[in-house]
Amino acid sequence: MKRVRPNPLPWPLRWRTDLIQTPVFAVLTAIYGSLALAISILDKKGNLQHQVARIWARGCVSASGAKLRIVGAENLRKHKVAVYASNHTSYMDTPVIFASLPFQFRILARQDLWRIPFIGWYLNRSGQMPIDTGNPRATLSSLGAAVKALRAKMALFVFPEGRRTPDGELQTFLSGAAYLAIRAQVPLVPLALSGTFELLPIHTRHFFPGELTLSVGEPIETVGMSLRQTEELTAQLKNAISELLKAVHPAASSGVEVELAGTVV
Repeated sequence: MKRVRPNPLPWPLRWRTDLIQTPVFAVLTAIYGSLALAISILDKKGNLQHQVARIWARGCVSASGAKLRIVGAENLRKHKVAVYASNHTSYMDTPVIFASLPFQFRILARQDLWRIPFIGWYLNRSGQMPIDTGNPRATLSSLGAAVKALRAKMALFVFPEGRRTPDGELQTFLSGAAYLAIRAQVPLVPLALSGTFELLPIHTRHFFPGELTLSVGEPIETVGMSLRQTEELTAQLKNAISELLKAVHPAASSGVEVELAGTVV
């Protein structure tokens, strides 16, 4: 049953966001961001920093009022190294991913995240990888660094759409995730986020809590594939994520939608 975010959001939810949730988010980010920065001085491998990030992420999900479940978690442990790729719907996607993946990884994301206080500082100190999609040379450099990380046995996470969806639907997929998986000859694992768009869509700042689902699909093997198959693999990835989303909301995928607009949870 797919939830529909009310517009406008009921005033109790707006007030709760402004008076409670946003301050809690700010405090969590400041505390754990500072702690991660301090730990980074001695934690060269990033293990402790990642644990701090996971605690921060779980705190953020809890503070949002949402409940998180993981479907297909066994697919997260089938390979020590892989490229994990998910749809991108909300600023809450990143906390959900950090809260869910049970291992250290590097994230390849738009460089504007690096401008956010504490979050950007953590991303930089922990070795995450900014990508400037407006600069082809910078993009190639980022992809090259990402391939090196994969070959050094570090898992990688990517949002193939490049930016948050404006309407909750899948956008055009960029080929970076498929390119990285093929170059490093590691599996490509499809992830599907559901509920994060309703929780906090683009251009909003108030939470509409509900259930969040991270669905993990079967890893797509790339051994033996060539870079000429990058577009083919990208299409396969998008289809896999689309099918995962349909599995979460089968009624919505068949054209039947139950509207919960106006419901306060």
